[in-house]
Amino acid sequence: AQAMYPAGFATGVHVRELTAGMCGASRPSHFDGVATVVTKLFSIIGPCTAIFGRKDYQQLQVIRCLTRDLNLPIRIVGVPTVRESDGLALSSRNRYLTRSQRERALALSRGLAAAQQLFGSGERRAEVLHHAAAQLIAPAVDQVAYLTIADPDTLSPVSGEALVGERVLLAVAARVGTTRLIDNAVLGEDPAVLSGEPHLAENG
Repeated sequence: AQAMYPAGFATGVHVRELTAGMCGASRPSHFDGVATVVTKLFSIIGPCTAIFGRKDYQQLQVIRCLTRDLNLPIRIVGVPTVRESDGLALSSRNRYLTRSQRERALALSRGLAAAQQLFGSGERRAEVLHHAAAQLIAPAVDQVAYLTIADPDTLSPVSGEALVGERVLLAVAARVGTTRLIDNAVLGEDPAVLSGEPHLAENG
């Protein structure tokens, strides 16, 4: 902390629209901290390839945006979310889940998979895709922070009455017990969330 934020530190990086919704709605200063420290790291390191997981899709888009807008000589690569064989996205937070909570947490990936299946069959109504995920996720978790259908590039929400395009982000944040979990998929871009074997799922 002393090296990155010396006495009198007064400069920050703020990325607009991308940070307004999803996780940014309940954590308004979170992405300012992310953007600032990542910009500092990039400035220290210089030209390089930087790899970020797609599980935190909003963070990835924020970093892509700041890198482009500030003309930083960095190539950003988003890598697939690693999942257990039952579909649960790997996270350090999973260790806080009890056995029964972990079973309930599977609702996140199952909800995404249900929407993916509908999308794959040709469904493009946002409200139908949203409902397919919500009816599996909401009853199983203790709180849904958000379940959003959005443009995968701008993160702008898609209204329930609208028809989505050939790719659309479906993102969720929920609490199971006291543990906050996030997951997402870019419908039309990512392969199926669930599989019978441990694998890398290219999730949005």
